Amino acid sequence: MAEKILRIAHLDMDAFYASVELLRYPQLKGLPVVIGGGRRTLDAATDPNQLERPLHRIPLEDFARLKDYVGRGVITTATYAARQFGIGSAMGLMKAARLCPLAILLPVDFLEIRRYSRAFKAIITDIAPLMEDRGVDEVYIDFTDVPGGQREGGRVLARLIQKTIFDQTGLTCSVGVAPNKLLAKMASEFNKPKGISIVFEEDLQDKIWPLACRKINGIGPKADEKLRALGISTIGELAQKEEAWLIDHFGQKTGVWMHDAAHGRDTRPIVTTSEPVSISRETTFERDLHAQRDKAELGAIFTRLCQQVADDLARKGYVGKTIGIKLRYDDFKCVTRDLTLDACTGDAQAIRHAAGLCLKRVPLTQRLRLLGVRVGSLARAGADEQAHAPAAVPDSPAQLF
Repeated sequence: MAEKILRIAHLDMDAFYASVELLRYPQLKGLPVVIGGGRRTLDAATDPNQLERPLHRIPLEDFARLKDYVGRGVITTATYAARQFGIGSAMGLMKAARLCPLAILLPVDFLEIRRYSRAFKAIITDIAPLMEDRGVDEVYIDFTDVPGGQREGGRVLARLIQKTIFDQTGLTCSVGVAPNKLLAKMASEFNKPKGISIVFEEDLQDKIWPLACRKINGIGPKADEKLRALGISTIGELAQKEEAWLIDHFGQKTGVWMHDAAHGRDTRPIVTTSEPVSISRETTFERDLHAQRDKAELGAIFTRLCQQVADDLARKGYVGKTIGIKLRYDDFKCVTRDLTLDACTGDAQAIRHAAGLCLKRVPLTQRLRLLGVRVGSLARAGADEQAHAPAAVPDSPAQLF
């Protein structure tokens, strides 16, 4: 009997938000479609008076176009047809409109997204129980001891999962299977969409080393810029550097990690359960707001964010001690401030009061484009604990807004 080798898969749903919308609006398949902006309030593309029409019968001319968008929203995702124009996730919608003005714009429907996210993950765990949830549209799966998980390096099992997800949801995904999580995530990008890519340890030199360093999950723009300045652009070139050299240039922890990553080493296990570090809500304004001239509007937004965080805490069964804020000014500079209370709370008023104290510690002379509220140092709300009871916070003058 052949010895089993470690087989870890990374499964990534293909353009997940957009693909969910295409199930609702099949007439948009093959067209440039962008998902972003505000949350959906009505399930219609443009005209609320036409809600009686079946969604698949809405004519193309009735859909909103990117060229008509005005605001600060960003793209959540885009169809592959839209990506051909250079449009990508996290890009501002106004910028995207210049690249592809006739692209169709649809708002995000988080309820539907979460429903499909739960559905595809339930399908996976029915087939391969050891799954690590990495967000709404991606997971890691341990194929090692699952029937079919060793056949063709994991391709047989990946094909089964891919087919079952499509048959039951109509959605497609891409899967990379490798000896560890690091290589599996890289492999899942090789043949998108609908791809399956298999990597073995002996494939490192041919399949991994020619790739750009940015393909390593964890090497961001700044690290990549520094590597390029040092004459390193590919993973293979990074692998040729001595560990001590990397430590000298990037520090002990990062240097060791880079050396391991370049050689395809990653010992992280599949984590099937995890606790959140914090729970937060934030919003980007349609126009820049000023703390004094737009005090009432900012105050209402601030109160709503605190209430939303409190609702999230209650729904997930947590309370927290550290209350924080995040501001982004009109020049895109960000500041954060935190305050740790004497006791945990999940109460919206207590969260707002503590967050208001944090506001007093930041300059508010510039206009603001984003406001966020965060609760950290989380603990499970016990059965005998008053999760919504106000926590004691220091006395202070009136809130700034």
